[in-house]
Amino acid sequence: MSTSSSLSPIRGTINKFDPADEDLTKLLQANREWAKAVKEQDPEFFRQINLKQEPKILWIGCSDSRVPAEQILQLGPGELFVHRNIANVVINSDINSLAVIQYAVEVLKVQHIIVCGHYNCGGVAAASGNEQYGLIDSWLRNIKDVYRLHEEELEAISDSTDRFRRLVEFNAIHSAKNLCHTTTVQNAWARGQKLAVHAWAYDLSDGHARRLGFCAHDNKELDKIYKVTQ
Repeated sequence: MSTSSSLSPIRGTINKFDPADEDLTKLLQANREWAKAVKEQDPEFFRQINLKQEPKILWIGCSDSRVPAEQILQLGPGELFVHRNIANVVINSDINSLAVIQYAVEVLKVQHIIVCGHYNCGGVAAASGNEQYGLIDSWLRNIKDVYRLHEEELEAISDSTDRFRRLVEFNAIHSAKNLCHTTTVQNAWARGQKLAVHAWAYDLSDGHARRLGFCAHDNKELDKIYKVTQ
């Protein structure tokens, strides 16, 4: 499918939301224009994706509006299964993310799970300090725990920006490791299912997503205490 049109299912538009559009009429108009353009490029597109979804990638990212998975990876509708939350945190007590992971692995049979943090993340920044923000403080505690686990290395970084960026990376890697600790992922590996778990970070300053040196295809490198028996 051609990606030359700014209204294609892959490329993002350059439109900005108009705050004066109080009843969201312009948004719906833009939707109709996009749907029309897509059908002109591929008359069967919507009929085909209406039948089923077969994404090969689960993307777990931040809710930040500047980090849209499909546009970053230049993939169209039906190509990514997506879960987003504040600061791309994966923990064993969040039934929301665990349900998404189970469905992606056991039903959709995704082959890759990408946990993608991003530099200049507001959630990570908030967790780095001692201010109170309300209900979200309980969520940010998970990132504070990541800081504590890597405190020696982080405190040794004199530049505050570099320290912040490193915490973003540690947080993404920590969530990716937590993914590997789940019975859903380990059972998939035990069944011989092809599944890789990746930790990435996206840089808002240049638009580049980068590997963080963590990619697991099995549970061999997990700490012994986290390995589950079949």
